[in-house]
Amino acid sequence: MSDGTANGTHERTGLLSFTEDDASRKIVDFTDWDDEDPRNWPKSKKFINVGIIALMAVLSPLASSMFTPGIAQIAEDLKTSQNMVVGATTGFVVFLGIGPLILAPLSETFGRRKLYLICFSIFALLQIPTALSPNIETLIAVRSVSGFFGSVGIANGGGTISDMFHPSQRAGIFGWYLLGPLLGPTIGPLLGGLIVQHLSWRWVFWFLTIICTVNTILGFLFLKESYAPTILESRKQKYEETEGGKFRIANQDDRPFWTKLASSMQRPIRILFTQPIVLTMAIWQAILFGTTYSLYTNFEAIYGGEYGFSTTQVGLVYLGPGLGFFICVWFIVPKIDTVYNYLSAKNDDEAQPEYRLPLANIGAVLIPISLFWFAWTVQYKVHWTVTILSTVFFGLGQITILNTVQNYYIDSFAKYAASAIAAGAVFRSIVGGIVPIFAPVVFEKVGYGWGISLFAFLSLALSPAPILFYKFGARIRERFAIDL
Repeated sequence: MSDGTANGTHERTGLLSFTEDDASRKIVDFTDWDDEDPRNWPKSKKFINVGIIALMAVLSPLASSMFTPGIAQIAEDLKTSQNMVVGATTGFVVFLGIGPLILAPLSETFGRRKLYLICFSIFALLQIPTALSPNIETLIAVRSVSGFFGSVGIANGGGTISDMFHPSQRAGIFGWYLLGPLLGPTIGPLLGGLIVQHLSWRWVFWFLTIICTVNTILGFLFLKESYAPTILESRKQKYEETEGGKFRIANQDDRPFWTKLASSMQRPIRILFTQPIVLTMAIWQAILFGTTYSLYTNFEAIYGGEYGFSTTQVGLVYLGPGLGFFICVWFIVPKIDTVYNYLSAKNDDEAQPEYRLPLANIGAVLIPISLFWFAWTVQYKVHWTVTILSTVFFGLGQITILNTVQNYYIDSFAKYAASAIAAGAVFRSIVGGIVPIFAPVVFEKVGYGWGISLFAFLSLALSPAPILFYKFGARIRERFAIDL
């Protein structure tokens, strides 16, 4: 990568200088202890920002799965098939992946805060026509559009955290934020099951309207801009108004606005298809998300049909992977920074993105083992506690892989971290949205044993990736370096 972040140098310079450049304009940049630099903000200010965007990152994936316990009720109410109702999840998840391709680079052009507030306001409002949907066509259409705007928390969360935290501090914070995209689909069916059982499926979306509106209001009140170029642009305009003369931002891109915008819109796709490591990791994450949504959309059939659970009891099943998420974030994720700092110190403080990858091997082992475990215990109808225990390890493996990979993206593309994360997100969300449509057919034809084992074999095939990229990643990045 050509942005100079993979060789252990600082991601941003630490100067506020008024030296004259070739165009006789003074340079505007941050000082080492500049209060306006997001990395120098007080912890309270940083964590308020993280809390608001983390809630956004929880709510949109929560909306993706919250209505799944009501699939049968929706099908009956809208006079359609259950497979058509699953299509509403597919549309939402696919656009949840497409959204970052546009919203991430836009945040690198216009700033983070504007994108968060505009997009999440629209997302909150779209829950109203969803709740009022008179037919399945309306439900699918509105859900798909809302998925696009709801993706803003996923699209820009990693970039926002990169704005505020140094690499040596980042993984632990990012781990808690990253619970959102995974915890949302996990607790969604539990809450949705309670609402569907005691009220109706439409109240799922009225509930989402309320909590999304509250989150949006909190954003307008407390969310601060964290993208350095946007903050410096405001400072530059202030200097020009108060002091006169011309100023420029350090490393300012002087291309015409529309040229910069076009370039930024192409950035995620260029990263995805020109960087072998990003493409491979994106495929790995896509398999994980396809597996997750295939399991989640079939828990009702597995535990309701095979084990005789009620709707509320099926909702509780989703706490299995959720427990794995929390165990991982509490005990394993903080060690990502520990390993990263240890390896950096061991190599003369020359930090490399590959130092994020060693702990990914934990997930590489746990994912296929937990899937084989779940597949065949369900196939032979072993006691339900044994099947749910396997999902705890599946959740643990998911968080380990997703966290290490996302941190790897951020370290490799620092300034364009949001675009790098978007590159991986689009692939995983599209696969995660489409695969569950075909999963029930596969399970019906070959059974849960071999059907779920198919996902296990795919994850097993990619399990050597962390070891290979740890060893050869620097050479691969150098070989395929691009100018962003």
